[in-house]
Amino acid sequence: MAPPPPASMPLQQRLMHLAQTLQFGWFVGHLTLLFCSLRYSLSYITFNYYSRWARFSYRTAFVAAAATYGIVVYKAYRARSRSGSRQQPGALALLGDENVQYLLMALVWLFGRQIPLALLPFTVYSVFHVATYTRANLIPTFQPAQQSPAGSASPGGRPATKSSPLADTIGRFVKEYYDASMTLVASLEIFLWFRVLGSAVIFTKGSWILLAIYTVFVRARYSQSSFVQGAIGQGVDRVDALVANQSTPPAGRQAWETIKRLGRQATDATDINRYVGAKGQAPKKAQ
Repeated sequence: MAPPPPASMPLQQRLMHLAQTLQFGWFVGHLTLLFCSLRYSLSYITFNYYSRWARFSYRTAFVAAAATYGIVVYKAYRARSRSGSRQQPGALALLGDENVQYLLMALVWLFGRQIPLALLPFTVYSVFHVATYTRANLIPTFQPAQQSPAGSASPGGRPATKSSPLADTIGRFVKEYYDASMTLVASLEIFLWFRVLGSAVIFTKGSWILLAIYTVFVRARYSQSSFVQGAIGQGVDRVDALVANQSTPPAGRQAWETIKRLGRQATDATDINRYVGAKGQAPKKAQ
């Protein structure tokens, strides 16, 4: 993330400098997504989720999501171009980028029918992105860090600076709740898969195509996210405990073992690392 404007600038210039960056557009996109999600949730809890304002809020939220992830993908492309790298990643390698995956899914939800649960993972991400940007860029722009009293210095010999209490509070919030929130996102994405599966079972229009697309997305998330792997592992363990109960009929146990075996086979057969040669490479973090 780009550093805030120099403290030597007047406030108006600092704000102009900040607003002219792509990172600020990324921040505005996440902030728009949060406001639209809140507006849509109000319509949802009052059973007005197909009202004009509800539809507008839902669609605008995913427009904002597509814009934010599009900015990140564009910045990554521009960085590779400026570094002099002529060889751009292939299609499969590009699809292995988490930001590309979320960009494509945002477009799928934008043009598909409304599924309220689809908004929640993007909303959780936006909460932390807005908080991080506010701490790292907005607060230092409005309240530049002040040097500590004379005589105090950092271990590196540089003058010590006094950070904003609000920035410290935001930093503690992000650090304390990040892992739990990413686990929540992983669980929501898995629940959403079952939601889409339910629509496919009753043959809702376009649901089987959506199920195929979202299954590919979840498979990619499973290969890249330890949080998704952990959420699925916990779910499997819970079902194992239920099936191990003596009251479970043998047919039920056999069916569950068959499902697990087919799941492992499908996971091995769809390992994208086999096709992009990306073993040992850390996936890019979704932004």
